[in-house]
Amino acid sequence: MHFVGFAEMAAAVSNAGGLGIITGLTQKTPADLANEIAKCRDMTDKPFGVNLTFLPVVNAPDYAGMVKAIIEGGVKVVETAGNNPVQVLPPLHDAGIKVIHKCTSVRHSLKAQAIGCDAISVDGFECGGHPGEDDIPNFILLPRAADELEIPFVASGGMADGRSLVAALALGAEGMNMGTRFIATKEAPVHEKVKQALLAASELDTRLVMRPLRNTERVLTNSAVERLLEKEKALGASITFADIAEEVAGVYPRIMLDGDMDAGAWSCGMVAGLIHDIPTCKDLIDRIMAEADAIINSRLSGFANG
Repeated sequence: MHFVGFAEMAAAVSNAGGLGIITGLTQKTPADLANEIAKCRDMTDKPFGVNLTFLPVVNAPDYAGMVKAIIEGGVKVVETAGNNPVQVLPPLHDAGIKVIHKCTSVRHSLKAQAIGCDAISVDGFECGGHPGEDDIPNFILLPRAADELEIPFVASGGMADGRSLVAALALGAEGMNMGTRFIATKEAPVHEKVKQALLAASELDTRLVMRPLRNTERVLTNSAVERLLEKEKALGASITFADIAEEVAGVYPRIMLDGDMDAGAWSCGMVAGLIHDIPTCKDLIDRIMAEADAIINSRLSGFANG
């Protein structure tokens, strides 16, 4: 949720009954993150978390400083993603913070469990952003995770409504994690053109980019994305990140804040096909819970009762 997970977004989700998440790396420095945490705390008295994504980059963010800001800010849940988070687990756990690690495979989930993560966000192939390289959708991945894991997990990727929640629970998850769906809410601090793009999109409008680099990302199609795919096709195995930097590097502020919808590639899940309105976060979560309740107590109970 780069350039989406600001304090306003996290607070709106938490106030509506979910667990809102601040995107740590959207903040440039630990001091900026500390300010964003404080801002969120002023906007909600409910729990919220912070995402820390560990990326293979030349100039790494000040992760130690960000962990310090999280601890001093009184945050009690951290969602980690990307590379192995083992280096931050001791200080986070010493501070009583629970760690949820995002994984796109059962083997990575088991590794996260082994190093001491408290829960897993299991990301199916449908998800926006980085779905890994195994291409396993949630209808297979979630029950496989349920078969293997001893710690709790939530379902991520393709989650949008009460049907998603009930299905996730049936497949062994303890709940669901939504990203793309929350971008199309009134409180999401993104340009209106981003929200309208999600409304206009179908499940056929995402593309997988950076596959040759084994850094696959699911994004919403636009002219820059199609140009990027042409470069991948033309350059084949010789492609480097520098060849596609124009389409992927530093584009998020131009898209999310300025509404330049052809500036580059931005993460979007196939769940775009299930987005038909722009509600408030409270209306969205209330509707999800009402739909789930109706499915369980009406439709499914009808099957159980013959």
